[in-house]
Order: sequence, then structure tokens, then C-alpha cells
Amino acid sequence: MKGMCELCERDDVVLTAHHLTPKEYGGTETAKLCLPCHKQIHALYTNEELASRLYTIERLQHDENIAAFIRWIRKQPADRLPKIKKANRKKR
Repeated sequence: MKGMCELCERDDVVLTAHHLTPKEYGGTETAKLCLPCHKQIHALYTNEELASRLYTIERLQHDENIAAFIRWIRKQPADRLPKIKKANRKKR
């Protein structure tokens, strides 16, 4: 399904369902995100972080770790699928 990403607001992108609060923490509400944004969120944050402080689109958009990515991805073509690397702090 194509549409507008709720996080980066790019249009005509393939959308995926992102649980705003991870399912393991009882989350049921989802947001429609493009694949790069969805992958970047899970590369940067643990499910615990998502459940405790980043459980809305607004909170994600204002978090400094993802804000730079959002600014960058907004300039990319809708069909671009950048390689996403796991954050060093999540590798441990």
C-alpha cells in the first residue's frame, strides 16, 4: 500500500504498520510509516525506549536522534531505500 508516511511526511511511499507502543508492552495502536523510517526507529531505539518515552509520532519527531534522519529522508526520492545500520549503543 502506498501513501504518506506519518513520520517524515513523504508521499507516495510504500507504507508499513509500526506499533507506537511495542506489542510486547501491550501496544495495539499503529502508525503508517515508510520502510526507511520504520527501520531507522528500530535501529536507534529499544522496545523499552519506545514504550516508555517514544510512543507517539510527535514524540518521535521531536527526539534528537531521529530528527536528523527525518530532515535527511524528506529530501530523498520516494523510491529510495537507504541502508540502515543499527546504532552503536544498541549493538552492545
